[in-house]
Amino acid sequence: MPGARKLGRASDHRKSMLRGMVTYLLENGRIETTVTRAKEVRAMAEKMITIAKDNTLHSRRQVLAYVTKEDVVKKLFDEIAPKYKDVNGGYCRIIKTGARRGDAAEMCIIELVDTESK
Repeated sequence: MPGARKLGRASDHRKSMLRGMVTYLLENGRIETTVTRAKEVRAMAEKMITIAKDNTLHSRRQVLAYVTKEDVVKKLFDEIAPKYKDVNGGYCRIIKTGARRGDAAEMCIIELVDTESK
């Protein structure tokens, strides 16, 4: 269930952080973060891609209510969602990269899966 982890933040800060991270992931295709944050981001990013596959006005407004940049929403509906039209889930991949030097938090890279290589 998305949103089950508290991530050591108040709820408004946590929601804002996740919205920003999902937006950045959809904008750039990959981000580096901790594993627990990546699992939350993956859940919400996959939910946004699934909604965008419908490509209706209602789905566009649902995504706009969560994603913080309009140009990212346009990219999601025009480029990202059509790539995954025949795929049911599993749009993101988490690759663990090791411990962070300062506090030994387990780091990873979360990225959108390339569908053309399959």
